[in-house]
Amino acid sequence: MLSKKALGVSPSPTMAIDNKAKEMKKQGIDVIGFGAGEPDFDTPGHIREAAIKAIREGHTRYTAAAGTLELKEAICRKLKVDNGLDYNPEQIVVSNGAKHSLFNVLATLLNPGDEVLIPAPYWVSNPELVKLNDGIPVAVKTSEKNCLKATVEDLEKYRSVKTKLLMLNSPANPTGQVYSEDELRAIAAFCVDHNIYVISDEIYEKLIYDRTRHLSIAAFNEQIKALTVVVNGASKSYAMTGWRIGYTASTPEIASIMASIQSHTTSNPNTIAQKAALEALNGSQECVEEMRLAFDQRRKYMYDRLSKITGLDSLQPRGAFYLFVNLEKLFGKTFRGEKIGSSDDFARHLLESSKVAVVPGTGFGAAGYARFSFAVSLDHIEEGLDRIEAFIGDLV
Repeated sequence: MLSKKALGVSPSPTMAIDNKAKEMKKQGIDVIGFGAGEPDFDTPGHIREAAIKAIREGHTRYTAAAGTLELKEAICRKLKVDNGLDYNPEQIVVSNGAKHSLFNVLATLLNPGDEVLIPAPYWVSNPELVKLNDGIPVAVKTSEKNCLKATVEDLEKYRSVKTKLLMLNSPANPTGQVYSEDELRAIAAFCVDHNIYVISDEIYEKLIYDRTRHLSIAAFNEQIKALTVVVNGASKSYAMTGWRIGYTASTPEIASIMASIQSHTTSNPNTIAQKAALEALNGSQECVEEMRLAFDQRRKYMYDRLSKITGLDSLQPRGAFYLFVNLEKLFGKTFRGEKIGSSDDFARHLLESSKVAVVPGTGFGAAGYARFSFAVSLDHIEEGLDRIEAFIGDLV
């Protein structure tokens, strides 16, 4: 019999939708994809050139399992400048993407039966990563009254003697919401009071809008910093999704255990990609701002258009590149004789009939919603929303 733990893991719905859309495109079908969770920009030129230079100079061998010293030093500088956090290189572990970083943290902190609080909606991989590391994911229901962000009162409802860890994502995937300073301070006090570890997933921190501030929960005091593992990476800010570079900052003890685990599972992250990430952090940041401004323009357009389509409701995102859209007003309607009873039904009919891909909210712990990514060109957004409006107009 195959592993029960492995069999209990659900496939990623975001990848499933994206793969189906790509397969349709290969067949020559004109698909508009709002499903992808990656920037549509090329990796900036100076970062690519750094990788080419690294290859030419022969940087093709193993590095230390937790990453090169020069990259870890650059990460420490970034954390100090951007987040007001003081870490030493031995507290940094560079991994094969932020998802790998999350796995390492959970493998280090969890024992069988430990419970992990995960505010819902959540990123689809979070509960599955917890299960893979013998923990129990506990979805914390949130409310649109607080923009689908967890409050201390929400967390307290689900806390038990088995609660070990909170997974916090801000700016958030799939909602695009950002926790305020007051919200983070309250959550920090809650976690310190109950000795709960925090994974602070800050992968979208550079993609933020409307003068909103990104703050790391680890920056408030030494008590919460000791309980927090900051997770970040190069994928979203620098359009480096395929390069697979993520990193963590934590206490020396936690970092040492994660480095040991990584040494036995994957060894070092890709050597060439580490050189590219070093240039990303140390080089010009103009490329980040150019992408952020483009995303902001698309965000405003998509939110404005969606707000005018009957049956769709969404919160205005303050970060990342997603809108999380409430579809519940459409449930019970029919499309060509078939009832739409869920976001899965909506996404399936939309893709098959109108050739537009969105991700149903089921995998995000919010079955009445769908995620729309604006990490696509403005022309494609306009065309895709035209199709969605026409599709909804055909519902009866």
